[in-house]
Amino acid sequence: MDHSALLELAARLAHDAGQAIEAIRRAGFEVERKGDASPVTAADRISEGIITEGLRAAAPDIPIIAEEAMSDGVIPPVAPRFWLVDPLDGTKEFAAGIPEYCTCIALIENGRAVLGVLGAPAEPAIYAGILGQGAWVERGGVRRPMKARPTPATGLVLMASRSHRKDTGEAGFRPPVPVIETIPMGSALKYARIAEGVADVCPRLDGRTMEWDTAAAQAVLEAAGGRMFDPHGHTLRYGKAQYRNEGFIAWGAE
Repeated sequence: MDHSALLELAARLAHDAGQAIEAIRRAGFEVERKGDASPVTAADRISEGIITEGLRAAAPDIPIIAEEAMSDGVIPPVAPRFWLVDPLDGTKEFAAGIPEYCTCIALIENGRAVLGVLGAPAEPAIYAGILGQGAWVERGGVRRPMKARPTPATGLVLMASRSHRKDTGEAGFRPPVPVIETIPMGSALKYARIAEGVADVCPRLDGRTMEWDTAAAQAVLEAAGGRMFDPHGHTLRYGKAQYRNEGFIAWGAE
């Protein structure tokens, strides 16, 4: 399967997982705690099952690194090409009834996030992109291209974490242009706003994210002309030890 076919596969699975997530939200659910004290729900597990089973059925040769399986100790051997899956990014928002959560599916090749899908079932919307081929958003069955905007001289719209704002290192962020508006938002949907061209930057400098938190968003953002880089200016890479990220900044077009 080529990248376009794999992107369509990931978009379909994100849609199907999103429908299951919304069904669980409407029916009610319990919140449990994982070993690291982070929340998990039936929606996380069912979404992960839908996504990983679909990926394995269609592309059995590509290993899958998925958040909940990793939490359970299921860690496939490192490979040059693999999927990174967060079945429900923004579980805190989901549990609180805040419609800022998404599914994240990314394909990694030789350390780069080459394609990604963010499924936002509460909107509902699908954000997707292939590195070097462009990005799109689908709402109501209609797809339109997305382009990140250049840094406006009048000031930045900054996306901030809703649940982790005190811990993100945002206070140490010193942009070259003043911030004129700050919008708190949960999950990787923050980066979709930058890819759409309605926001400009999101700093996450604390180094407390995992690769599945960022890979799909990075692929979408970079496909839309934006950037995601570490404090040294290097593009984020994937397949690192324990799949942990350093701090990073997501930014719009140059």
